[in-house]
Amino acid sequence: MKLVKRAQAPTPKFFKVLRNVGLVLAAIGGTILAAPIALPVVLTSVGGYLVVAGGVASAVSQLTVKEDENLRKTQNDNDNK
Repeated sequence: MKLVKRAQAPTPKFFKVLRNVGLVLAAIGGTILAAPIALPVVLTSVGGYLVVAGGVASAVSQLTVKEDENLRKTQNDNDNK
């Protein structure tokens, strides 16, 4: 399945929740990194990790699709030809 079609396909409910949690983590990490005051190095490192983890979780969750029985049958038929 092409990447654009995969991103536009329906996402299972669990992965919608996981995507939103990832977005929140990325936003919290970005807020920590953009703080106008000097923060300890450990806190800024944690902020960077939150941004990366949230971004990856959101991207993977968005590209997860519901498996359609008709689509699976069509793909199996195409593979057998």
